[in-house]
Amino acid sequence: MTVKITKDRVPELVKAIRELTSKEVLVGIPDTDAGRDDKDPISNAEIGYLMETGSPVQNIPPRPHLVPGVEAASQKIEKRMRAGAEAALAGKKSDVDAILTAVGITAENAVKARISDGPFAPLSPKTLAKRKAKGRTGEKPLIDTGQYRRAITHVVRKKGD
Repeated sequence: MTVKITKDRVPELVKAIRELTSKEVLVGIPDTDAGRDDKDPISNAEIGYLMETGSPVQNIPPRPHLVPGVEAASQKIEKRMRAGAEAALAGKKSDVDAILTAVGITAENAVKARISDGPFAPLSPKTLAKRKAKGRTGEKPLIDTGQYRRAITHVVRKKGD
């Protein structure tokens, strides 16, 4: 006669799945960390919005980088999320946070790469002249001091927080 011992892991499984589905990964510039070192009256978060969507009133063409950056990493993100789902199904609650953090880092790096690589509408002669007057020689859109690109980050949080 054989004896089989079965361990009920359903509660662990439910906890891990609940952990995965109760959280979200956000990429961008949190409003609480949107300031700039150069005391510019406009925050990094505001700069990001203006650059992403453009401003016809200010003659700024859209230079989408956040959404396209995340979209460019979608295959890597999907692969990591699949691993997160597998960890949740295996009841590995602690792995879920690590995987969501990896998703955030992947998306964050993809957005930063998009900022560095473009392509974007070129800067206007007026903007280039303003940069030159400040002693800056760079001509890449979205990159002047580098503060904006460095401000791109991610957070993992409970949905609705």
